Amino acid sequence: MNTILDSFIKNERQQRLIKRAANIAKEARLHVSDSDREAVFSDETLKVIKQEGYPSFTLPAKYGGEDLSLYEFLLLQETIAVGDGSTALSMGWHLGIVMELSDDKPWKLETFERLASEIASEQKVVNRLATEAGTGSPTRGGIPETKAVKREGRYVLTGRKTFASMADHLDYYIVSAYVEDLDEVGWFLIDRHQPGLRIDKIWDTLGMRGTESDDLILDEVEVNEHDLVEIKGQSKPSPKGWLLHIPACYLGIAVAARDAAIEFAVSFQPNSLDTTISEVGHIRDKIGEMEWKLMQAHSFMYATARKWDEEPEKRMKMGTELAAVKLAVTNTANEVVDLAMRIAGGRGLSKQQPFEKLYRDVRAGLHNPPMDDAVLRMLAGKALD
Repeated sequence: MNTILDSFIKNERQQRLIKRAANIAKEARLHVSDSDREAVFSDETLKVIKQEGYPSFTLPAKYGGEDLSLYEFLLLQETIAVGDGSTALSMGWHLGIVMELSDDKPWKLETFERLASEIASEQKVVNRLATEAGTGSPTRGGIPETKAVKREGRYVLTGRKTFASMADHLDYYIVSAYVEDLDEVGWFLIDRHQPGLRIDKIWDTLGMRGTESDDLILDEVEVNEHDLVEIKGQSKPSPKGWLLHIPACYLGIAVAARDAAIEFAVSFQPNSLDTTISEVGHIRDKIGEMEWKLMQAHSFMYATARKWDEEPEKRMKMGTELAAVKLAVTNTANEVVDLAMRIAGGRGLSKQQPFEKLYRDVRAGLHNPPMDDAVLRMLAGKALD
């Protein structure tokens, strides 16, 4: 187990949970080359994820889950990301959404309990699909071009969703749409086998290719009225602690790069030296810089998670703090991977080494919400006000 994360494990329960996450990380690592090349989520990794019961971990214990705290959630996510960032990010959406539905209770109880039962008993996987090519990130406030039109007591949905992580491996899609008769944006829970749904396999990106974030096409998809599970804006907006799974993922990628760089440094000896490059001054400086950057990032992220868990009365005022964690940690993760690449030198560009993939994957963190400019303006506004 990685020594960096060892110091954050506080008890036997977390040790037990970490072992199960480590099993997932080990399996995911076996398939990273294929997943990266083919831009697909690994069937074999998902099988182990379900065998470990991971999809139900963020459910409350009364529904068959592990009732994870935010701190534990991030610890497990980072553990998986050290094995494969794409696997961690993809599952982070599912687990975070389940945590949000459990904590905030935006759905009717019977609807949530039905989904919770299927997650616990069959390890089903869900994701919210909100992003569209025409509107960009939903955090920017665009109205979905996907429309839900009411016909004879049912809703008919037509549209296209982008960045549908695990697109072809999800059991349910939670899809945002403009609901014409209500003049509101709503969320629909849709079974993947519903007629009119199809996946457009267009995911061809620089990094995080294994997330399988293809497009979901909705062509006259008919659903029942009760499948409209949520209306945007009906509940008071609140900070989303679970979104820290994003920086946790990219921090895990950075730890993987750090580990690979150290292994490379202590094993590589060019014939111009009588020792490995781990004894060279500028290499040691870079390793030291990676260490203090990771120490800062871990301390900030896990201290914030502990505050969220231990002081729930302060959560409504933690929005800026959560956003700052994402900004700090994802940028630090990029800096650490860059240092690892510099230690590896030209060999780091080879696909025979892990560095170039980690370098490509970590870049994606800069484009997950909230964006850097939005966070900086939020921080400035708070200071000036």
